[in-house]
Amino acid sequence: MDQHGHGGGHEHGHGHEWDDRYGEEPMWSGRPNEGLVREVSGMPPGTVLDVGCGEGADALWLAQQGWRVTGLDVSGRALARAADAASAAGVSIEWRHHGLEDLPSDATYDLVSLFYPALLRGDGSIVATLLGAVAPGGTLLAVHHAYVDRERAAEHGFDPDDYVGHDDLVAAVTAAGWTVEQVAEVERAPVEGPGAHHHTDQVLRARRG
Repeated sequence: MDQHGHGGGHEHGHGHEWDDRYGEEPMWSGRPNEGLVREVSGMPPGTVLDVGCGEGADALWLAQQGWRVTGLDVSGRALARAADAASAAGVSIEWRHHGLEDLPSDATYDLVSLFYPALLRGDGSIVATLLGAVAPGGTLLAVHHAYVDRERAAEHGFDPDDYVGHDDLVAAVTAAGWTVEQVAEVERAPVEGPGAHHHTDQVLRARRG
């Protein structure tokens, strides 16, 4: 969830825990993730689901590019800040206060975007839910941190093995017969805040047939 624009991907877990993490002041810079801008600029706008939208920086940027945006997050505190930012910017975004697992089964989008997600593996159904949210012909854009410091993660009570990773999603879209348009490690610009120690992204962009 560490990144320069907003906390992302934390649609699993209890909302009050994420509310506590967000605290009383904004956590993120308010700027969209550079990977989102790089990968989505030039795409024809349509419907988009921003999974783990946090304080809404990516969602706002997408709306300003003409996308019809749904922002999903378990943190009501983050969503309140996102809604305030959208109102101030004069853009309309649908906010959903629940986890990805509670997304209606018939809800599909031209683009599903998730940055630095915390998707618990569980029984594997969450990956099927994620892929099912992409409309036929639509795109999945998933960005993870590369080179996670496992010792540092453990100090924060985080076991990377408990969560769906970049390789898991690459394997899932490949097995489903999707067109993998990009699988790459990309250096990102230095950032401030909780994600400052992460310097490399793992990027997956895949199109559903």
